[in-house]
Amino acid sequence: MIGTVESSEHASAPVLAAYSYCEAVTGQQARNFAYGIRLLPTPKRRAMSALYAFSRRVDDIGDGALAVDVKVTRLEETRAVLARIHEGAVEEDDTDPVAVALAHAATRFPIPLGGLDELIDGVQMDVRGETYETWDDLKTYCRCVAGAIGRLSLGVFGTEPGARGADRAPEYADTLGLALQLTNILRDVREDAEGGRTYLPADDLAKFGCSAGFSGPTPPEGSDFAGLVHFEVRRARALFAEGYRLLPMLDRRSGACVAAMAGIYRRLLDRIERDPEAVLRGRVSLPGREKAYVAVRGLSGLDTRHVTRRAVRRRA
Repeated sequence: MIGTVESSEHASAPVLAAYSYCEAVTGQQARNFAYGIRLLPTPKRRAMSALYAFSRRVDDIGDGALAVDVKVTRLEETRAVLARIHEGAVEEDDTDPVAVALAHAATRFPIPLGGLDELIDGVQMDVRGETYETWDDLKTYCRCVAGAIGRLSLGVFGTEPGARGADRAPEYADTLGLALQLTNILRDVREDAEGGRTYLPADDLAKFGCSAGFSGPTPPEGSDFAGLVHFEVRRARALFAEGYRLLPMLDRRSGACVAAMAGIYRRLLDRIERDPEAVLRGRVSLPGREKAYVAVRGLSGLDTRHVTRRAVRRRA
């Protein structure tokens, strides 16, 4: 069984190798996420990589080309691995490096591992092909696949001792996850449609004449696609504004990590707002230099100070 250690530098060779594997997965498959966690001290960066690698495994099952019954089986097998981690039953020499790394991280940080069960629940919703009539329906899904990740990440970050309102930190982390997920949904609307998935609420699609879906590089005839996108952008911005209240509760480097990841997605949102139809022509992304700027801005604490000033003005 993996025991608690004072620092990951003193961990065994198998544990360090497991972390290295997770960091490689993160660097190769999660460029936006990897940009943010570079700002963390080594133990937190490794723990976040372990969380990402496990989450990626779950997502890949849901997104893959396997038959539905095989996906269901694989997800339950993954849930069983998670149960072993919960129970402290993963040995350092286990053949699953992701399980080894996550089990070790869970001994170092108060990670609410039940959030990964929620992630599996959300991916099962994808496998079943669920659609969403209202925003409240979609929020349930987003809380599983993204809000839970926010709460899991908070377990690694922790809050500053004596931070004002820290009891609401999990709520803000959850809301920030929703903001990121809604941005993802807007960015990937064409790609998801090609895969047979529709995430935007049916009520919203009908309101803007987009119920026919997004099968090509142009909006449905007679629709107000720009209106739909701008409506969802405003919703995402409100979620970001609420979720950003988390920043002053975090230490400097954890706050920088969150500000960097959220900042990249907020800039994606800006691009989508300026040219809504771009999401139908291809994937909207940021160049590396712009991501680097966002990371520097996060490390400087500008976003945290801005949120703090707004909070002071509200209390005045």
